[in-house]
Amino acid sequence: QVQLVESGGGLVQAGGSLRLSCAASGRTFSSYVMGWFRQAPGKEREFVATVSRTGGTTYYSDSVKGRFTISRDNARNTVYLQMNSLKPEDTAVYYCAADRSLSSDSSTYDYWGQGTQVTVSS
Repeated sequence: QVQLVESGGGLVQAGGSLRLSCAASGRTFSSYVMGWFRQAPGKEREFVATVSRTGGTTYYSDSVKGRFTISRDNARNTVYLQMNSLKPEDTAVYYCAADRSLSSDSSTYDYWGQGTQVTVSS
């Protein structure tokens, strides 16, 4: 089993940056694909980015491509989401999740963190 804890959320002005972190428990972190998802009020949870076990392959949603970067440090059992050029529409609760294979489908992810709030003011 994997336990995930996100941090790094907060309030930022449009155009600013934030880096989210997700710390995982257990010694099997490197065996999981990791993903970031987000959910805005009144909307469904949506895919943001995913990274392979080694960090060598990444995928992004079109809405964040070129602005967000997902990475991982297997020695630290941590996955990151660097968010630049933030927009008000990026406002959401951001969740990290662990899966056995690369996927943008939230239903395939086995483990989830509790989420961290990101608010972008205009």
